[in-house]
Amino acid sequence: MAVREDILRIFPESMRNRWRRAAACGERLQEIRIRADRPILLYMEGKEYFLTCGGEMTELEGQAVRAERGELEELLSYVCSSSMYAYEEEISRGYLTLPGGHRMGLVGEAVLTDGGRVRNLKYISGMNIRISHEVKGAADRLLPWVYGEGRLMNTLILSPPGCGKTTILRDLVRQVSDGNRFGHGRTVGVVDERSEIAGTFRGMAQNDVGMRTDVLDGCPKAEGMMLLLRSMAPEIIAVDELGGEEEIRSVRQALKCGCTVLATMHAGTVREAQERLWGEGCGYAGESVFSRYVMLSGKGRDEKGSRGRSVSVLDGEGQLLWEEKC
Repeated sequence: MAVREDILRIFPESMRNRWRRAAACGERLQEIRIRADRPILLYMEGKEYFLTCGGEMTELEGQAVRAERGELEELLSYVCSSSMYAYEEEISRGYLTLPGGHRMGLVGEAVLTDGGRVRNLKYISGMNIRISHEVKGAADRLLPWVYGEGRLMNTLILSPPGCGKTTILRDLVRQVSDGNRFGHGRTVGVVDERSEIAGTFRGMAQNDVGMRTDVLDGCPKAEGMMLLLRSMAPEIIAVDELGGEEEIRSVRQALKCGCTVLATMHAGTVREAQERLWGEGCGYAGESVFSRYVMLSGKGRDEKGSRGRSVSVLDGEGQLLWEEKC
């Protein structure tokens, strides 16, 4: 019910009738993509649907309704409370965080500063509304494998896009922060660069990330890790979508300060992740700091209705410790 109401609140009153049926599927809905003069698309459990004029979901493109540019402008104005200037900084990053921890990605014509940085977006031509799903207990089965002798191990969660690694990370942060049967509660610092872990809206986390968790929202990961180390003395640092060389340096600095690191990365294999993290180009060839790799693969349902999803845990050498298919 909460997700349904969140989705409806995204849209102005004049549009809500069209979205009521889609909102009713909110617990399964993943994305809503609205492009000017193009069919409106919805993604649910790994499948693509078109929205009809009457608000139904269909797999038939010929029944799809097309979004008008004026609708995108009206929707953005509504989300920004008719004050685009107040949200200029967020828009310059390409997205807006919405109540409930959901997120609206934006594309259009970039307005640049004299230094060549994006200052704002105008003539918005596309939106991607990503529906946040807080799944408490998502990390339950992983806990025995990411703890050792009562201590959380440095863990990297890997998967292609859309397989749920942020959902797993969020629940892992919550359980580490609150404490669980494998370890007592620990102080966690989250660098939430794109507001996807805690889903912060106007300074308040919309998702439960635990009682001992401090969230630094909207800050670049590399800088944010250093800021948290100086200001909040976390025992654990958590970041989503690790990748850049500066971020890797910050991870290593956090480890030198005695922190444990929880992170995610877009990668299909452990070898791919290790090459990106510790390859020759970054100056750490042959090194690795992660004791555990969590591999997620598969999403949605196949034609027989099976989910076809697997979760694997590997050690620092890439040896399989545990696997589950669901």
